Amino acid sequence: MQDKLNIAVFVDYDNIEIGLKSTLRREFDVSLVLEALKERGDIVAKFAYANWGRQDGATRQMAESAVQMVQRIPSPRGDKNGADINLALDALEMAFTHTHVNAFAIVSGDSDFIPLVNKLKEYGKTVFVVGGKAFTSTILQQNCHEFISFEALIGDVPAAPVTLPGEVRVPRPSRTDRPERGERGDRGDRGDRADRGDRRQRPAPLELSQAMPLVERALQVLERRAVQPQLGLLKSTMLQLDPAFNERAYGASSFSDFIERLKRADLVQVSGTGGRYIIERKGSAQPERAALKPEDMLPPLRDVLENHRLEIENGCPVEDLAGWFKAEQPQFDISAYGFQEFSEFLNYAQDKTVVRMEPHEEQGIMMVYLGAEFYPPAPPPAPEPQPSAEVAEEEEYEPQPYVEGQPTIFEPNPPPPKPKRAPARKRAAKPASGGSGGNRRPRRKKPEGA
Repeated sequence: MQDKLNIAVFVDYDNIEIGLKSTLRREFDVSLVLEALKERGDIVAKFAYANWGRQDGATRQMAESAVQMVQRIPSPRGDKNGADINLALDALEMAFTHTHVNAFAIVSGDSDFIPLVNKLKEYGKTVFVVGGKAFTSTILQQNCHEFISFEALIGDVPAAPVTLPGEVRVPRPSRTDRPERGERGDRGDRGDRADRGDRRQRPAPLELSQAMPLVERALQVLERRAVQPQLGLLKSTMLQLDPAFNERAYGASSFSDFIERLKRADLVQVSGTGGRYIIERKGSAQPERAALKPEDMLPPLRDVLENHRLEIENGCPVEDLAGWFKAEQPQFDISAYGFQEFSEFLNYAQDKTVVRMEPHEEQGIMMVYLGAEFYPPAPPPAPEPQPSAEVAEEEEYEPQPYVEGQPTIFEPNPPPPKPKRAPARKRAAKPASGGSGGNRRPRRKKPEGA
């Protein structure tokens, strides 16, 4: 990566807000994102896209963080991707006109931004993606330079209460309350969930041994380059191999803490002091670890989906599907496959078209549906039977009726028809004795001696 990064931040507020509410049960706090990006470079521009007339509670925090709010007015016919198009056009315009901006941060989990990320990388820009692991497309995570998960940013801060429709709470002094939309007298499941205090905290950390395949691969790359594997170089190499890597997912507060944990677990050799650590592999004596692949979790998930197809046909909460999976497939532990939460695993399965996830705005939860693979396209119509060679030959040489005055394949330019001659008038037959009529007297014979 470059020595100094000038970062332009683009926030798809509608996407990130509903994603955090439905998966982590938290409000979006733009200050957490900006603080994380300041550790990576200088922030030179900040934009957020939404219909701000309906986001009274969010406009204040955006103003406090000096974020320029771009108003998006929906058209009468609806524009689901209106913010995406505006954001992409403004980001590309900045990449062309502001040459000093060499890094972009896309705060969204929408897979529609994959072409934008690829185009920015094509023009030599460093691209960060900020979102939640449970709702950010895994394809988007793997195609940026670094993915910053929101789960890693909220570990050291208290949970911000989420206001659901129909829920009453005491206003906080630092932020104005968001107006309640769709308030009802009977809260039902939403009220019960709020009364239980369902505020999701940071998920349980993964085991350190699951990070070793990536660590060893990065060390091998540095060895082939004949480069000394120091802390900063090792992390940048690991991010090149896996942009979604984050040491906080393994319970470490920093990358140096992550290496210290690996050293105490006797997974790597560390030498040097004063922050100049040299990391090396344990050598051939280290037993090989059979890494479990995430795709190995898909077959048992398909079995559970088939068993509960009627319940999932019209959508069901992620918590219900997680309970069915745990009860019917107890031998599978999602953490052993690199997932901290079941919703994160479903997000991976969504990119494999096994399931489809959509947030429920009224209830504030994530709903799961059957994926596209459960609805295969209809088979193409069977081709019409072709006639045999003999029949085709007969049809080919079948004589065509001749229509006078019309061209045919045998006579493209027929001669013009001959004009018809008028029928001749019939003359009356002359009698043998001559004369013109039938009443004539017969001629007298001459006498023989005359």
